[in-house]
Amino acid sequence: MPELPEVETVRRGLAPVMEGACLDTVELRRDGLRFPFPAGFADRLTGQRIETMVRRAKFIVAHLRGGEALIIHLGMTGRFIVEREGSFTPGLFVHEQPRHQAHDHVVFHLSNGARITYNDVRRFGFMDLAKSHALEENRHFKAMGVEPLGNGFNAAMLSSLLRGRRTPLKAALLDQRLISGLGNIYVCEALHRARLSPLRLAASLAGDGPEPRDEAERLTAEIRAVLEEAIAAGGSTLRDFAATDGALGYFQHTFRAYGQTGAKCQSDGCGGTIERIVQAGRSTFYCANCQT
Repeated sequence: MPELPEVETVRRGLAPVMEGACLDTVELRRDGLRFPFPAGFADRLTGQRIETMVRRAKFIVAHLRGGEALIIHLGMTGRFIVEREGSFTPGLFVHEQPRHQAHDHVVFHLSNGARITYNDVRRFGFMDLAKSHALEENRHFKAMGVEPLGNGFNAAMLSSLLRGRRTPLKAALLDQRLISGLGNIYVCEALHRARLSPLRLAASLAGDGPEPRDEAERLTAEIRAVLEEAIAAGGSTLRDFAATDGALGYFQHTFRAYGQTGAKCQSDGCGGTIERIVQAGRSTFYCANCQT
């Protein structure tokens, strides 16, 4: 499933083409994706100008001039293909990613001549509409935690979120009610860089006093760093993810922990090896030697 960097990569690919353009025609080739499209979906979008496109956690939100917002979730295999008259850019990185047009489910025809196609093989993605001014109360967002790339995310906030939590640290970081948008790949990478065990109690980072512990400072810095590096690299190519121009992300070539079972740990002076364990049914990759 695309994680925060992949979703942000897609948003950055869509925004220059879609912001400021009107939706001339919205073509629906089925009744829904993971869920049915909302009532009057195509009619409510047709003629609307797209004011801004933002990301909230793993969602893309297009704010429309009429006061509604188009909410998009890519699911596991959802992607957008941007086509302008006379041009289409296929995959640029790693290997070609074939497009099966039978899975083109939604097509947005824009006033600037661009055509934006939503393709989703497994149809686990979805689209919804909501009032822009009330998004934080919308069912998709009202229980969502803080943004890990937001201005308010720092060691003090992380300590506050983790204080008293008796769950493993990795499980707490993946809890979208605490921190929104973090996924398995980047949590594994951030914990390895911060030399923190995914098995330790989440509350152990909070400490007893008002000041955040050094571990919380390290972890917040590494969470930001790994997400920003992944966005700059265009995300990670795992199974089906591709950016809007078909280009495949290449952050996976810098993985230090995720998927590196048996590899030598790259932490300075460590000498250990990366192990794989299972936590709550999901793979965790870490070095038991230096992650404590």
